[in-house]
Amino acid sequence: MGLLEHCEELFKTSNLYEVLGVAKGASDADVRRGYYKVSLQVHPDRAPDDQLATKKFQALGKVYAVLSDKEQRAVYDEQGTVDEESDSLDQDRNWEEYWRLLFPKITLKDILEFEKKYKDTDEERQDVKRLYVQYEGDMDMIMASAMCCTQEDEPRIVKIIQGAIDSGELPAYRSFTHESKQKKLSRKRKADKEEKEAEEMQKELGLNSDDSLVAMLKQRQKSREQGFNSFLSDLEAKYSKKGKATSGRKGKK
Repeated sequence: MGLLEHCEELFKTSNLYEVLGVAKGASDADVRRGYYKVSLQVHPDRAPDDQLATKKFQALGKVYAVLSDKEQRAVYDEQGTVDEESDSLDQDRNWEEYWRLLFPKITLKDILEFEKKYKDTDEERQDVKRLYVQYEGDMDMIMASAMCCTQEDEPRIVKIIQGAIDSGELPAYRSFTHESKQKKLSRKRKADKEEKEAEEMQKELGLNSDDSLVAMLKQRQKSREQGFNSFLSDLEAKYSKKGKATSGRKGKK
């Protein structure tokens, strides 16, 4: 089975850009960021309960290997085909090592510093608008996927979206404009539950009040309900430093 067929089976699309959640004209940096975000959700160490995690992780590595190579990407863009005989798609390639070489470990301090600088920026507004379109106005998915957001940020997120709708930048999806009170209350109850669990974790870890965000990060990372689309995962994706990967052929992963 070729890479495109494999992607169709695992991700319900054979479009390599859609697999990484980026546009066809995405920059190299955006392709890299997309790979990080999606691969983190199915990393074998982070999604042990997903039996297909390893297969998905390997496929994502191959997708990025194609789109990060100028020649292979040009061929794919023009012909919609992938060179299955390419060295970069070697079946014996160690994809976990490849991933780690691309994304050196990010410290919690780096993440928290980024969180402070990210809110209320144009980058955040663009991310929110992208999520709105991606999830067609579903606030449950938007709030679960938006970086650095808690329940307290929802009015601010709604304001960003509504402003973009009023200006004609975004379409008015009914799921957003006519969201029921029951759905909003359900989302709030879930957020309150997460906050309570974070407070309990804060006590277990012996953290002080200034470390409450740390507890929330750990709680979100622990939760699998949103497929690890969490504070930590998303912030790491934004803050990850550039690295150069090599083939790392030391056996399959």
